[in-house]
Amino acid sequence: MKKIDVVLGLQWGDEGKGKVVDVLTPNYTVVARFQGGPNAGHSLHFGDKSFVLRTVPSGIFRDGSINVIGNGVVVDPVSLTEELKNIAEQGIPVKEKMLISKKAHIILPTHRMLDAASEAAKGKSKIGSTLKGIGPTYMDKTGRNGLRFGDVLAEDFIDRYNKLKQKHVEMLSQYEGFEYDVTEYEKTWMEGIEYLRGFKFIDSEHVVNKFIDDDVPILAEGAQGSLLDVDFGTYPFVTSSNTVCAGVCTGLGVAPTKIGDVYGIFKAYCTRVGSGPFPTELFDETGKELGRIGHEFGAVTGRPRRCGWLDLVALKYAVMVDGVTQLIMMKSDVMNDFDTIKVATAYRVNGELVEHFPYEVTGNVEPVYTEFKGWKCDICKVRRYEDFPAEFKAYVEFIERETGVPVKIISVGPDRDETIVR
Repeated sequence: MKKIDVVLGLQWGDEGKGKVVDVLTPNYTVVARFQGGPNAGHSLHFGDKSFVLRTVPSGIFRDGSINVIGNGVVVDPVSLTEELKNIAEQGIPVKEKMLISKKAHIILPTHRMLDAASEAAKGKSKIGSTLKGIGPTYMDKTGRNGLRFGDVLAEDFIDRYNKLKQKHVEMLSQYEGFEYDVTEYEKTWMEGIEYLRGFKFIDSEHVVNKFIDDDVPILAEGAQGSLLDVDFGTYPFVTSSNTVCAGVCTGLGVAPTKIGDVYGIFKAYCTRVGSGPFPTELFDETGKELGRIGHEFGAVTGRPRRCGWLDLVALKYAVMVDGVTQLIMMKSDVMNDFDTIKVATAYRVNGELVEHFPYEVTGNVEPVYTEFKGWKCDICKVRRYEDFPAEFKAYVEFIERETGVPVKIISVGPDRDETIVR
């Protein structure tokens, strides 16, 4: 029996998962999203074309692929419709290739308003929400009030919608001075629902397990990163779902024994969008340079990302929690021009040396660095690991020793062919 392989981000998101999934997908018939919503974008580049996928799994452009939106995903009908129509314009038969779980929850227009009202009310203690309605939708899910795609097929769907909307309107009335109007967006939302009715809604847990039983190769695709996990991330500056490997089991309805390889993706340095702790963040010219060379702006939000050196304490923690079997290093080429490259191998917390990822990463957490000599050359054209400069290989092999996991894929640029598989 084939097992379900998993691809995850190991940092605070934006690790380059879209490109990796696109490189891996030729080996898989099914690509399935298991958590998150349209707050994260996976950027794909083919020659002169670029796409940002928010909800659609990254296998959609591969011939013969089946793409599943799992029960753990929250879906905005407006965003998903727009995305699918853009892909369909490229001649991709989206209706044949896309399956949507009946148990996936739906983001309502009023969920977005609740998100905005809640974030505005937090003032200086904002968590950096993307205001896409993700958090309020997951709150309705756990509060047992949510609407799911299976409800779209019910005769009284509009009644169910209005009932939940009314509940939200009452909640919004408690935010003093918050003004909103969902009329126009609601119209587009209803059009999105109608468009999506033309797709196949499935009992995804049965379908996915049947694929496994039939030895159909499946890749489970995560959104965001492990350090944004609601349980294991830098809480409360996290997302509302389980972004770690365990989320595959609950987000697709598969048993832990069915998990195969876990591909963990990380950048050769670190970035973070929005608020929250970031021990290795650089506020100097080096930090600005990393951001400039790496084009560090959010694929969906356009927000500049905070930049810093690689944090091995956090990376080892993510590797442990996720059970990573293969590492994938992205954006190695961004550091081509640095004389010295640093890696945090421990923290000093209130004067004490700590080598594990602590409960609180805020306050007096100071990174302890190991320094490496930079490779000071352009590695973008390298296509074999043997041809990398010795300084670069020393960096990669140090990461392998520290994490105990092999670095199997190295990316040296945004295009498909700028990928070295060892």
